[in-house]
Amino acid sequence: MATLDEVKTVLRDTLQLGDRASNFDASTPLFGSLPELDSMAVVTLIAALEERFDLTVEDDEITGELFETVGSLTEFVDLKLAA
Repeated sequence: MATLDEVKTVLRDTLQLGDRASNFDASTPLFGSLPELDSMAVVTLIAALEERFDLTVEDDEITGELFETVGSLTEFVDLKLAA
């Protein structure tokens, strides 16, 4: 499964988005566009990404740009996996 699809699955499951997540692509806006993705949900989403991809997200890596789009989040995961 491609990283984009896995990130979409984590978003769907964590934010309980149901079928809406299947329509997401790399340009789909996240923070500020999804009411489900508030500051509290960010913490839960990061934990879910860490568990799903077996990676660690440092506090200083959490920025608004990270959660700008599905694509920016996917790129971040890909960079973490490559490190």
